[in-house]
Amino acid sequence: MKRAFVYHEDFNKYDLGVDHPLIGDKPKKILSFLKEKNLLSNFDLFTPKKATEQDLLRVHDPAYVQHVKELSKTGGWLSEDTPAPKGIFEIASLATGGTMLAGEKLFEHYELAVNPLAGFHHASKAHSSGFCFFNDIAIVVEFLRKKHKVRRFLIVDLDVHHGNGTQDIFINDHTVLNLSFHQDGRTLYPGTGNVETIGHDDAAGYTVNLPFPPGTGGESYLKAFEDIVPPVTRQFKPEIIIYQSGVDTHHADPLADLNLTYQTYYHLAKNISALSEETCKKLLVLFGGGYNSDACIKSYYNIVCGLLGNNDFFIEDDIPDTNPGEVAHVVQRLKEKLEGWWVL
Repeated sequence: MKRAFVYHEDFNKYDLGVDHPLIGDKPKKILSFLKEKNLLSNFDLFTPKKATEQDLLRVHDPAYVQHVKELSKTGGWLSEDTPAPKGIFEIASLATGGTMLAGEKLFEHYELAVNPLAGFHHASKAHSSGFCFFNDIAIVVEFLRKKHKVRRFLIVDLDVHHGNGTQDIFINDHTVLNLSFHQDGRTLYPGTGNVETIGHDDAAGYTVNLPFPPGTGGESYLKAFEDIVPPVTRQFKPEIIIYQSGVDTHHADPLADLNLTYQTYYHLAKNISALSEETCKKLLVLFGGGYNSDACIKSYYNIVCGLLGNNDFFIEDDIPDTNPGEVAHVVQRLKEKLEGWWVL
């Protein structure tokens, strides 16, 4: 298997300030740790270029793109939780270009491609918050749709926060199956992603949301994943899988309340890699969110181990799974809601 990893030193300039949860040194730390553990040698390394304004306009409204561009000249605020430092237009465009390059590599005889600064799923067509400026997930979908005539995209978004921007963009699109696992929006930003939201009209059934109650641990999370993701993936038959592998679901993350552990990420990545191998042999991995620096690096390491099928991964004691019955109830509600579209 050929594998690609995209990286630019300027990725580390995606920094929203010392008093902000998103600090810009994570890509460098990830790269260094993978080198230290001799895992980066499994990948060909590529340097991305910035996405053009034309690329951004595949998804975003012109007025919104111009707004970010203007904020980037002086600095300011995109939203109450998202400062816009000087130069952020260029850095966010570079992150988007990284996802586009990684996606392109999947059509150049690579079966796996990784972007460590990616998965900005809160950006919608004309607005954003949640530390996101441009929705690289949606932009790479439209880029590959046009250039390579891809007809079936599967997004598996496992970030702890619901990808409201991605959902807004594809809610009417039956060529994109957007599957999101996240903490229940009644207890966490952005407050969306309930089981009842499944898409509109011809796209009904192609938006799948599984909101987990606070305290959900790895065992019940993995069981829910196995109940939903493999059968839906096999029925949909994707031509590419986009895996938003946010690790802010880790029990040590300061911004959320799920209790996943390092080994959970290994098993999730291994399962998604196997599904890609079975269905399409094109897996785009976007590392997504995570705000405890040490836990992030170890979690992403475990994800890479799972993608490679490497048994040398971090293990830690399990955190008690406080509410498996409640998780099972939510999974059952989702199965009932999706009856008629997917056999679960």
